[in-house]
Amino acid sequence: MSGDHGQDNYDEVNAMKDFVVEQGVPPEVVFMDHAGFSTYESLYRARDIFQIKTVVIVSQQYHLYRALYIAERLGLNAYGVSCDRRVYNPYLLFSVRETLARCKDFFYSIFQPLPTYLGDVIPITGDGSATNG
Repeated sequence: MSGDHGQDNYDEVNAMKDFVVEQGVPPEVVFMDHAGFSTYESLYRARDIFQIKTVVIVSQQYHLYRALYIAERLGLNAYGVSCDRRVYNPYLLFSVRETLARCKDFFYSIFQPLPTYLGDVIPITGDGSATNG
C-alpha cells in the first residue's frame, strides 16, 4: 500500500491497510509505503525501497494510464486494475489535474529525480509489520 502519510492527521496507508485486513488479508503480508506522496514517488520507492519488480496498480481508470506509463519507464512490470465505482461529476476538475500531472510525470519519468524520501531497503519477502507506523 502506498500513499501520503506526511502528517499525523492525514494517513492514507493505514486506512487502506485497515480495509484489507478487515477483508481477511493477514496484516503481516501488507507492506505500507508512508512516503508515497505522488504516483511517481510511490512507484520509484516500490522499486528501490521494497525491491518490487512486478506491481498491481489499483486506481481510478483516468489515473491508470499515467501510473502504468511511469511504471514502464521505471522498469517495472505493471498491471492496472480500475476501481471506479461511479462516474465522477466534477470530471472537468479531474481532467485538468490529470493533464497537468501527466505533463509533470512525463518529465519525471525521463529525468528520474529522487523521491522526497528514500531510506533503508525493506524487501517484500519479509514481514510487512516492519512498515507499521
